Amino acid sequence: MPFRVNRKEQRPVQMMFQEGTFRLAHIEEVQAQVLELPYAGEELSMVILLPDDHVALSSVEKHLTFEKFLAWTHPDCMKSTEVEVFLPRFKLEEAYDLGSVLQGLGVVDAFQQGRADFSAMSADSDLCLSRFAHKSLVEVNEEGTEAAAALAVTVVECCLESGPRFCADRPFLFFIRHNKASSILFCGRLSSP
Repeated sequence: MPFRVNRKEQRPVQMMFQEGTFRLAHIEEVQAQVLELPYAGEELSMVILLPDDHVALSSVEKHLTFEKFLAWTHPDCMKSTEVEVFLPRFKLEEAYDLGSVLQGLGVVDAFQQGRADFSAMSADSDLCLSRFAHKSLVEVNEEGTEAAAALAVTVVECCLESGPRFCADRPFLFFIRHNKASSILFCGRLSSP
């Protein structure tokens, strides 16, 4: 199935398919669908924000705030319904050197020998930070879907009537949310798999 990177460019991608009961809503304010895919145990969920066909992802991003995200994904605003879900396999990985960011925020002593104080962590008084790195990874594949108690199968188009369809075949935003705390643990944008 092709992934529409933009109006002119498409790329073939391996799509996963699952049919099940999920929480789904249409957000008129930004003309987008929002789908919640709970992970096993339902402590965490992946929430996907997919603009309608004619809407650019950048338009949705301009309106997005944490408060609006909470409102759009509130249980009262989403309806549990039988949905056909088509989602591309993807893997996103990023690494950041946060040393300069921290120093720009005023955390400078920790990087200077003789001024850093890590006495609560080590008896060695001559410690300081030389580097502060962060790496993040999100991989969505059949195994991850299986771990979330989902089923991935090969898709064959047919003419049977079915329920709503959520087909992430164009750029979208995704969020990994801790449901009880309503905290976003990770968020990302898939624009070109």
